[in-house]
Order: sequence, then C-alpha cells, then structure tokens
Amino acid sequence: MNPEPKKNKTRLFNVIFIAGCAAILAFLLKAPPESTTKLPKDKNHLQFYAMDKKEAEKHCVACHTPEGQVPLPDGHPPKYRCLFCHKKYK
Repeated sequence: MNPEPKKNKTRLFNVIFIAGCAAILAFLLKAPPESTTKLPKDKNHLQFYAMDKKEAEKHCVACHTPEGQVPLPDGHPPKYRCLFCHKKYK
C-alpha cells in the first residue's frame, strides 16, 4: 500500500479550500462602503432608538409618505423595512 495518492489528494483539497477563502475575502474587501444614511439621532427619531426594529418601523409612515412631512424620493424601495437599510447609530 502506498499512502502517497491520498496525501496528494488531501493537499489538493487544502489548496482549493485556501484559494476559495482568498477569493471570498477579496470579493468582500472590494465591496462598496455603506452609503445609506443612518436613522437620525434627533428629537424626532430618538424615541425609536429604544424600540425594536419592527416596532419602530410601524411609526415611520406617520411622517415618511408622499403626503407626509418628509416625502420619500421617487423609486424608493418599499417603506415597510426602513431600518433594514437605515441603521441606528450605536
């Protein structure tokens, strides 16, 4: 019995694994920076910082509608997941 073929196969899998990890890392490092504005930390929005995301998102449509105080721009994604993109400041 010659253990050499099994050793070569293991080495090949290790090289493939490392190359795959390097490719994923390179892809993630080339990702663009986050460009969506964060949830403002002003007197109007401060109350929503204490709430859970889903709870806080229920209140967004009170002001952010086409007829509201702060209308959403044309082509804006669905309004029901506001804090998915507009993260809270920590």
